Amino acid sequence: MTTPKRSFRHGWRLGPLSFVALLLIASGVLRFLGGPAAAIAKEVADLSATENAETARQCEPPPDLAEVLEALSTREARLKDREAYVAERSARLAEAEQEIERQIAALVAAENQLEQTLTMASTAAEDDVARLTAVYENMKPKEAAILFETMSPEFAAGFLGRMRPDVAAKVVEGLSPDSAYSISVILAGRNAEAPTNERR
Repeated sequence: MTTPKRSFRHGWRLGPLSFVALLLIASGVLRFLGGPAAAIAKEVADLSATENAETARQCEPPPDLAEVLEALSTREARLKDREAYVAERSARLAEAEQEIERQIAALVAAENQLEQTLTMASTAAEDDVARLTAVYENMKPKEAAILFETMSPEFAAGFLGRMRPDVAAKVVEGLSPDSAYSISVILAGRNAEAPTNERR
């Protein structure tokens, strides 16, 4: 057998027999890998699949526990739906409360405005009556009496009740007996209903 010769220039050199031996060894290794190695790899893969299936089977809960878990899941879904409904209803109630508060504020503002308007109207009417009463007081009693004769007794009594007593007495003197009586009855009735300071 020829031994490989070493050349200082080109390194190791293989002879023909060494090269053939190397090819045979490589062929054997390839056959080993294609046969037993493939079988071992298949066995390992089958074993791994079996272990995975066994693990999955062991992880599956028992039937009764599965029913409990499913019931809990259903209950959780219902609770989430209920919470969403309650949240939506609460939001709508909050909006309704805000709208009611706005309407109440608007009503209060309108009521205050109306009260101010009525106060102004009442004050204006009172001022007008006071001015008209002063006009009647400054008239001559006979002329005022002629004017009071054309008024209704209630209307005339209202003005006479506001006039100074001495001026009112002179106006009543100029009235006809019927008018004077009617006006006097109305004034007496008003005074009868008025509170007194007399002690019993």
